[in-house]
Amino acid sequence: MLTGKERTRHPGSAARPGSIAAFERAKRVIPGGVNSTVRAFKGVGGTPVFIRSAAGCRLTDVDGNSYIDYVMSWGPLILGHAHPAVVEAVRSTAERGTSFGAPTDLESELAEMIVAMVPSAEKVRFCSSGTEATMCALRLARGVTGREKIVKFAGCYHGGTDALLVSAGSSALTIGKPDSAGVTRGTVADTIVVAYNDLDGVRAAFDAHGSAIAALIVEPYAGNMGFVLPQPGFLAGLRELTRAHGALLIFDEVMTGFRVGPGGAQERERILPDVTTLGKIVGGGLPVGAVAGPAAIMDHFTPDGDVFQAGTLSGNPIAMAAGIATLRALGEPGVYARLDAAGARLAEGLDDLFVRHGVPHQSNQRGAMLGFFFTSRPVVDLSGAKASDAAFYAAFFHALLDRGVYFAPSQFEATFVSLAHDDAAIDATIDAAEAALGAIERA
Repeated sequence: MLTGKERTRHPGSAARPGSIAAFERAKRVIPGGVNSTVRAFKGVGGTPVFIRSAAGCRLTDVDGNSYIDYVMSWGPLILGHAHPAVVEAVRSTAERGTSFGAPTDLESELAEMIVAMVPSAEKVRFCSSGTEATMCALRLARGVTGREKIVKFAGCYHGGTDALLVSAGSSALTIGKPDSAGVTRGTVADTIVVAYNDLDGVRAAFDAHGSAIAALIVEPYAGNMGFVLPQPGFLAGLRELTRAHGALLIFDEVMTGFRVGPGGAQERERILPDVTTLGKIVGGGLPVGAVAGPAAIMDHFTPDGDVFQAGTLSGNPIAMAAGIATLRALGEPGVYARLDAAGARLAEGLDDLFVRHGVPHQSNQRGAMLGFFFTSRPVVDLSGAKASDAAFYAAFFHALLDRGVYFAPSQFEATFVSLAHDDAAIDATIDAAEAALGAIERA
């Protein structure tokens, strides 16, 4: 659609000299100038935008430019940036101390809220990130079953755990390097990779290795190769196969937990996993992770069981307070209806726009989580996602950025709306997208 020169032209960068200077400064002391790979804009080109502040659904960069935000810190900020209840919870808790290395009632309160909302949860163990949660969940599965092999899906990213950096999604796709250097053959020798939505492939894996498979881990709605939904019967098939072979089914709901419904994707799909990993929303935007599941499984964690887990900042009081404030707000009447409506308004508006402009595309939406691909073929797995026109996405991203809308700086990420995205913000986004497509067509 575009020539190489046109694909890399970013006229709006002239309005962001502060970000350019900040990036040069960062590169002198931080590898690549960023502390998480996708932030470097490698997937779209250009200079990353450095943020000074945020409120509601808007970001403000170091140059004073304002953007309607659809990254929302990669999902946690379902109430919006700097929500007053969360800010007050953080402030009042920090005044009493930031970390104790000892238990607090806040941990029990947040755990009780999670147990009340997540259908499969009876007990919860907190940690400090989604990556740590999946790492602990795999160790738990191996400890419970006495087995070693794990099944995962190509394009599903479960954090920076070595054993799962095989055909990973998210930032690994952004840099065109699905497998990370530094991960040993031995580390991944027990990781079996199958295509997402390929139930026959999963069945073959269990036929070949069933007695050795400790767990199958899956994003019930994949959000790290773009946003890809399970085909009818896929999740139910995974539940049936794992149960038949005595393996645990782990749902990675770090993204979908509390976002696509109060009980996550498992509630929406009515499929109960054995173990659930959580993060993002459950910490209200602060670093947090959690493993949840039935007591009979969770009690294998130390100190009562023999599966080790510990962490200095696990159950950090400030993160717990932010999570409590967030889940409390999500419990208000009508919240999820509003989130579903906002997600649908954006998804349908973009879909109509792409159709009118003759742009080949595929789109998906569940609640406050959505995504789109610039391709004419259905996207049900990683190969379909990678067939998307990433160069056109890059052009669209920059044209939107120049018009005050901030989408993910990679084709291979989901899009997030929040309670702060009102009709006016979404309509302004659709208008900006139409202008962006017009500019691309003229180019």
